Amino acid sequence: MDFPTTAAAARLLQPELAARVIAEDALGPIRTVAGADASTLRFDPTRTVHAAMVALDAESLTPLGEAGATHSGGLPYIPGLLGFREVPPLAEAFSGLPIRPDLILVDGHGLAHPRGLGVACLLGVTLDVPTIGVAKSILVGSIQGALPDVAGAQAPLVWQDRVIGMALRTRRGANPVYVSTGHRVSLPTALAWVIALGRGRRLPEPTRLAHEAATRVRLAARAASA
Repeated sequence: MDFPTTAAAARLLQPELAARVIAEDALGPIRTVAGADASTLRFDPTRTVHAAMVALDAESLTPLGEAGATHSGGLPYIPGLLGFREVPPLAEAFSGLPIRPDLILVDGHGLAHPRGLGVACLLGVTLDVPTIGVAKSILVGSIQGALPDVAGAQAPLVWQDRVIGMALRTRRGANPVYVSTGHRVSLPTALAWVIALGRGRRLPEPTRLAHEAATRVRLAARAASA
């Protein structure tokens, strides 16, 4: 897919791409999973994004390989349009993995987005791979009801009278994560996988490892340019 080069073009394309998102389960057996994350500086004048994916065995969570990519000169940092900035290097990283994962957990939002097209949705539609958004903060909406300080506590994330995701407390004493459908995964299935792929940490193992890998990509790029 040719990604837009201006914010105006990205906004025009969003409704078309959002209409392609499948918010129901359309996935086969999950033997391998991947985490995806991007590292960037908000006010970097070069608009450089460092992205990484880490593939794991879905049962043992044994890492099976990782890949990264660095892109510069894309869209500026604009909330609501970050997917168009991050998906091109993430897609390149995906192509560098030694295996094709059956499911990708993305550090970012899916349908919990004002236009229904967070980075997890855009990545899923671009690659035609099931994806789940696992964000660390709320972009839009509010938590409805109580969210007890116990591992596994859940509460709906609601915006404009619609449930767009779920707040999930993955461990006691930790801030929740915000789980939403990316593509070809229902919200209940997304929640089940985020819980299954945790290891007593706040973030599920795939996105935790992807965050570390994206940092390595950024540091390697910095060293290469020094």
